Amino acid sequence: MPTTKGLEGVVATTSSVSSIIDGVLTYRGYNIDDLAEKSTFEEVVYLLWNDKLPTQTELDAFKKQLLEEMVVPKEIFDQIKALPLKNVHPMAVLRTAVSTLGVFDSEADEMTEEANKRKAVRLQAKLPTIVAGFTRIRDGKEPVAPRSDLSFAANFLYMLFDREPNEIEVEAFNKALILHADHELNASTFTARVAVATLSDIYSGITAAVCALKGPLHGGANERVMKMLTEIGSEDKIEPFLENAFANKEKIMGFGHRVYKNGDPRAKHLREMSRQLTQISGEPKWYNMSVKMDEIVTKEKGLRPNVDFYSASVYHSLGIPHDIFTPIFAVSRVSGWLAHILEQYANNRLIRPRAEYVGPDKQEYVAIEDRK
Repeated sequence: MPTTKGLEGVVATTSSVSSIIDGVLTYRGYNIDDLAEKSTFEEVVYLLWNDKLPTQTELDAFKKQLLEEMVVPKEIFDQIKALPLKNVHPMAVLRTAVSTLGVFDSEADEMTEEANKRKAVRLQAKLPTIVAGFTRIRDGKEPVAPRSDLSFAANFLYMLFDREPNEIEVEAFNKALILHADHELNASTFTARVAVATLSDIYSGITAAVCALKGPLHGGANERVMKMLTEIGSEDKIEPFLENAFANKEKIMGFGHRVYKNGDPRAKHLREMSRQLTQISGEPKWYNMSVKMDEIVTKEKGLRPNVDFYSASVYHSLGIPHDIFTPIFAVSRVSGWLAHILEQYANNRLIRPRAEYVGPDKQEYVAIEDRK
């Protein structure tokens, strides 16, 4: 039986949610470049779940649904307040909160298509409220309720900072949400599909996906990019840092991607937002450092930046705490997870691959008194 480490190159299922073909990322056949430049996150979520772009009437109704479901049960925040927040990673809190949401949903185990669509709206709407609320609770503040007159992107920033964001902040965050929304059969999406393929409920699938996203080789990468840039500290230290990293064969966070050989198509959009936001925040060094590192790593190693690399300085310039970067990834990617979960339910088969056994063979049992 042939094996492939990490399932690299293995086609595990068919899907019409998103594709990566010849280095081009599409959602339901729409090029990510067009969506990033012309669309809104709400429109992209609708597209992912419904296989078509909405009419204005459909989009207005969908936005209304999301806004109505953004409030979370008080018990969720009470639970968060009871956790040892100084010593826990935000993704662990999100993992717990998503699981708890299922307890408060009377339709949690209702498996009709209509019920699952309603639960999808609740999860998409409530995750930003949970992430923003947790961040404030950790800082000794109370959560801020969402506003009915703000977009999805603007509402998250408003709930996080308790102030209305400006136009460039909303544009940057909306773009980041679109770019992170889905990415074919990535680790967390595959995890979600495996979970619900057992016909477990949608909350189980999203909880499992959050667990997979938590890892530094997946959603945790952009947090580690900013940690790396902060530790380097200045543009003149980029070259010696990289020389040492190359000599010791260390991984440079934010570079390379298993499915892109000529660069991640999402990176250029975030690079431009990084340039604009670092100028506005008065800290252009983060963009300048990133560009210099980009040029050297691309030239010396042939590795190009992925979506995590420039998203780090974008989020930092928005004033977002570094350890919240991965939960924000989840706020976006839950849209793709839910699209894949709904697709899995619609044409389900239990996902149960095989493993090639490489352990000892033909062992003989020895009585315990005779073992050495």
